[in-house]
Amino acid sequence: MEIIAYIASVFIGISLGMIGGGGSILTVPVLVYMFGISPLVSTSYSLFIVGSTSLVGAYSNYRKGAVKIKTALLFGSTSITTVFLTRKFLIPLVPHDLFSIGAFQITEPLLTMVLFAVLMVAASVGMIKSKERKPGCLECDLKGNIARMLLSGIGIGLTTGFLGAGGGFLLIPTLVLILGMPMKEAVGTSLLIIALNSLIGFAGDIGHFVIDWAFLLKITGIAMAGILIGGILAKKVNATSLKKGFGWFVLVMGIYIISSELMHLK
Repeated sequence: MEIIAYIASVFIGISLGMIGGGGSILTVPVLVYMFGISPLVSTSYSLFIVGSTSLVGAYSNYRKGAVKIKTALLFGSTSITTVFLTRKFLIPLVPHDLFSIGAFQITEPLLTMVLFAVLMVAASVGMIKSKERKPGCLECDLKGNIARMLLSGIGIGLTTGFLGAGGGFLLIPTLVLILGMPMKEAVGTSLLIIALNSLIGFAGDIGHFVIDWAFLLKITGIAMAGILIGGILAKKVNATSLKKGFGWFVLVMGIYIISSELMHLK
């Protein structure tokens, strides 16, 4: 199982390198089900792994001119602030035992994984149904959609903060549809926003958990190797087909996690 877990860690980076997102969708389940780490700590580890790996991918895309720094900072300002405040002040307040439904006790680990799986299913549907869209006028859309962009940033920040998900599967459609950004630049810019969101969110966790740095850095290194591989493969594989295939995989994983977690209620 440990060997499979390390192989899965490579695919965390590969997914980020090829489609600019999806890394956190794999990271939390890998940490929880394969490495046996608690869901809450896994969301924290996921922020560091995905953030560090995305930073490598963002730098690689920046060298190719595929990262819009100004857009990333403007869009990321609300999401970064939301992530940090969520991890720093809200997460420590979440109790282990949340509430009861009849004779069933709903705990923080159970709810975290069920919500994460629901997010996986929703993201998978978006990936499966996604279609290439023609880019619009980035400057015009940026001025005309500030409010929608800021609200999207808050929503992505809350998702990242509570579930440890970088939000790439939400970021790319937002960058393409709201800002009219070409897909190639959306992927590179998404990686930079994910990196900022995740690493600053992880900074908010420092002092809340005992961090196994040796393990965390090892998994991060493996994922970084994966994103470099993903960047190479992205040039040779049809992006639309890849995204749909990954979407089906995420859908199956999401359904499995929901069914597995709900079995704990019996």
